[in-house]
Amino acid sequence: MYTDFLPVVIFTGLAVALVALPLLIQHIVSPRHNKGGEKLTSYECGEIPEGSAWVKFNVRFYIIALIFLIFDVEVIFLFPWAVVFKQLTIEGWGFLAFVEMFIFVSILIVGFAYVWIKGDLDWVRMKLKYGEGRYSNLKVKE
Repeated sequence: MYTDFLPVVIFTGLAVALVALPLLIQHIVSPRHNKGGEKLTSYECGEIPEGSAWVKFNVRFYIIALIFLIFDVEVIFLFPWAVVFKQLTIEGWGFLAFVEMFIFVSILIVGFAYVWIKGDLDWVRMKLKYGEGRYSNLKVKE
């Protein structure tokens, strides 16, 4: 009965070894240097860093990049369809392929309109419902 679990024990031991062995080798081989001073400064491509590396990053850049990627990847699906559309038309499936792509593009347009109306494409967004501190004087655009 215990021999039935031998492969599980072997694979578990192998998994632990494959995790522990590189960590052990890294600990043995890596140099021991002082972890202070210049080692803790942020790397700025050879430039002397100015200020802290912990700056506030505007999440708007991330949102706009994510929206771009979503719509860019969706547009990539149009190219294979365009390549085979003529062949599908010859085989009698042209209208179905056109309707399917019309639905697909309609969903994209609805998503784009939603993002536009929501204001996520505005580079500088000044709508604040509950402004605090220096932003308390900003009014909500209606």
